[in-house]
Amino acid sequence: MRKLALITLLALATPAFAEDLSTDTVLGTTLEQVQAKLTEMGYEVRKAEMEDGKIEAYFVKDGKMGEVYVNTETGQITKLDMKN
Repeated sequence: MRKLALITLLALATPAFAEDLSTDTVLGTTLEQVQAKLTEMGYEVRKAEMEDGKIEAYFVKDGKMGEVYVNTETGQITKLDMKN
């Protein structure tokens, strides 16, 4: 019984890993907000910069690399590219 309670507690304590990115995801309108949101969601941000008026962030999660482009006015992902 204790083991089940511990497993349940651990599962509830890490909800950020259940979140996934999509073009409906809003990450923020600044570099700092985008990096913080991705980190909160369990992604390791490798690089983030402004490019062509959008925020571009490269990240890794569970051994998979990816990049997102974020609209600086809405904070919404405009392009998502997952590798691996």
